[in-house]
Amino acid sequence: MDGIHDLGGVENMGGVQLPERDEPVFHEPWEGRIFAIGALCQTRLTGANLDAFRHAIDRTPPDEYLALPYYNRWLRMAETLLTETGVLAPGAIDARVRARRGEAVEEPPAPEPNRPDYKPAGPGSLRQVDDPPRFAVGQRVRTVDLHTSGHTRLPRYVRRREGTVERVQPAMVLPDTNAHFIAENPQHVYSVRFDSTELWGPEAEPFSTRIDLYESYLEAV
Repeated sequence: MDGIHDLGGVENMGGVQLPERDEPVFHEPWEGRIFAIGALCQTRLTGANLDAFRHAIDRTPPDEYLALPYYNRWLRMAETLLTETGVLAPGAIDARVRARRGEAVEEPPAPEPNRPDYKPAGPGSLRQVDDPPRFAVGQRVRTVDLHTSGHTRLPRYVRRREGTVERVQPAMVLPDTNAHFIAENPQHVYSVRFDSTELWGPEAEPFSTRIDLYESYLEAV
C-alpha cells in the first residue's frame, strides 16, 4: 500500500533528523506503556502478528501520520487492531475518556470477538524452503512494478529499477500475505545494491544503497 509511511526518496520533506546523543529508550513513561500495549497487540490480545501491526500503522491517515509522534502512531495502531478484532467496540475508547471527564456517557457493549484464526508455522520470521534461490550473487535484477491496496515491504522508490544481488539471505515469511492472515508464503530474501543514479536520475550524488527484497519483488534482467 502506497501510504504516507513510504517516504523514501520523496522530495521536499526536509532533512533526516539525526539521533539524539545518548538518547533514552523512552522520553516519557507513557511511551513505555504504549510500547508494552503494542507488543501485546501483536500477539496475545488480538491474535495479530508483526506484519499486521505494521499494516495497521500504515493505514494511519496521512495528516495524522505526519503530525503524530512515533509512539502516538503505536497507540493509534493499538486502537485499530483492538477494534478490528472485537476486543473493543467502536467508540469504546472515546466513551471511556468522556466518562472519566464526568460526562454521562454509556460505553458500548463488548462485541463478539473477531480474532484471526491463523497460526504461524514457527517462531520468528525465518523459514526453510525446498526451492533453491532463483537469483545468484552478482546477478542483475529488476524490481517489479507492484501496486497493491494491501501491505507490502517493496518501497515505492525502487520499483522498476535495476540492481545487483550482493547477498542471498535465508528465507523469511512474506509480509504481504502474512499481514492479512492469508499465508506465510516464505521466500528467499536478497540484498540488492542500487546505484543512486538508477534510483534518482543522472544528477544524483554518486553512492550506492542496499535493500533487502523478497524473491517475488524481483525479476531477472
